[in-house]
Formats: sequence, C-alpha cells, structure tokens
Amino acid sequence: MSPRSAVQSGRKRGKIPGNRGGGVAVSPVERSSVESHGDRIVREFTRQAEGFADPRRNSALTAQLGRLVRFLEPELDPEDVMLEVAAGTALVSRAVAGRVRHATALDLTPAMLAEGKRAADASGVTNLTFTRGDATDLPYLDRSFTLVVTRFSLHQVEAPDAVVREMVRVARPGAAIVVADLVRPDGLGGDPDRIERLRDPSHGTLRTEAAIAAMLTTAGAEVRRAERFDVVRPLEPWLEFTGTPPETAAAVRKEMEAEVAGGAQTGMRPLMVDGALHFTHTHAFVQATAG
Repeated sequence: MSPRSAVQSGRKRGKIPGNRGGGVAVSPVERSSVESHGDRIVREFTRQAEGFADPRRNSALTAQLGRLVRFLEPELDPEDVMLEVAAGTALVSRAVAGRVRHATALDLTPAMLAEGKRAADASGVTNLTFTRGDATDLPYLDRSFTLVVTRFSLHQVEAPDAVVREMVRVARPGAAIVVADLVRPDGLGGDPDRIERLRDPSHGTLRTEAAIAAMLTTAGAEVRRAERFDVVRPLEPWLEFTGTPPETAAAVRKEMEAEVAGGAQTGMRPLMVDGALHFTHTHAFVQATAG
C-alpha cells in the first residue's frame, strides 16, 4: 500500500518525523523533581545496561516479547512509522523493524541506547534510529507517528500521565498506541512498590490496568482492547539482575519466605516452585487509537 492510498483509505500513515528544530533529538529535563528521578533512572539503568544486552541474563525481559508482538500484529503495517518511548535497548523496535517502514527508539539512558544500537547493527537492522530524550517531553511535532509503543516504562517514571499525553500528542489520528507494563491487580494486599524499590531504587509505582486505560482516555485516545496475564518468576535471578546488595536481597527473601509461611502480605504473591522461592508479576497490554 502506498502512503497516498493509505491516507485515502483512512489508515494511519505518515512520513518519517523530524525533531523540533532539527539536529540531535535531545530533550533536556528541566524540572528539578523530574531531574531527581530521571537521574536515578539513568544511574540504575546505566548500571544494568550490560545485563539487558546479555541473552543469558535478560531472558525474563525477552520471554513475553513474542506475546507482545502477537498483540501488536493487527496494528503493524509496512508503511508504519513507529516510535518506541522509553525504549531501553529497543527490544520491541528491533523485534518489529522488519515489518514497518521506520522505527525510532527513544530513551533517557545513553548506555541503554548504545547497547540497543550495537544489537541492531549486529543483526543488520537499518531502518531503526536511536534518540536520547525525555518521555515526558518528546522532541517531535504533533501527529508525527503512526504507531507509538512503550513497554515497562509507566511503573518507572515519576509522571506516567505526562508520558501517555505525549504519546497521544505525537500519534497521528487513527494511529495505534500500545502500553505494555507491569500492573497492580485490583484488591492486591501488601505494598509491592516497597519491595520493588528495595531491589531497584528507580522503580516508581505500579498502576492498575484501569488506571492506564483512564490515562489514555484522558489524553484523548480511545481504548480498544487489552490483555492481562500473570508471570511467575524465580526470585534469585531477579535480585541478581539489578545487583541488589546482599543485605537487601536477604531482607526481601526473608519477607517473601515469611509470607509463604502465612505471614504478612508483601504484594509480590510469593510461592515455592520445585523448592525455590518465586513471585508473581501481572502484565497488561493496552491498545488505544489516537483521536
């Protein structure tokens, strides 16, 4: 389908966008509160970047990637111009780059972008560009992209509603917007965010699926479909991935063991699998259409 015929048929299409003012698309973080949390994110993910690039260590990140690609399937088109927001190493962009015209991966952490670019270059991906920028202040004009995606970002950032507003702002009318994130199940006891922050100080707050849908609606998009599922993960590799200090890891382990034995709820829904301590994450994929 040509770009012209796509527009005439009412489908979501567009040209490869530029950034405001041209040049390198870098969006400086201006507000001190965002700077503080942004600095924390950059510090933690710079430290973790090598692990994201190591297939022996990042299996938990790639395990559900195929499921997300299948969820994206109805939205993918060879003429799409895609933006992945808070992309990290651009796992999603790299997974679908061969099925869109162009993809841009934007992230705040240079080390994550560098790992992603190395991987893209090694696999011969030529229609993917990497940009350093702030997800709450995207360096693109309104209505620039025909597919906008973010994965595992809203629970990290300080202002998830601002990220969603920006995603909707840069999406062309009729464009698909997809949020894939960890979510807090309704009625969950305990405080999973406290445990998550012990392991990763850059963790923000888990939202419910309904809260994410409300953000999209408030920003002017129409939620069309969603998928939610639980993933049971072994505790030790999760703690090791972020280099959790031994004393902190021991405290987390002790709380989860106590809950398994009938103690206070942590919000992590721990359980024993084959004699090893595991916990439960809930994932949600939410797809909306820009107005």
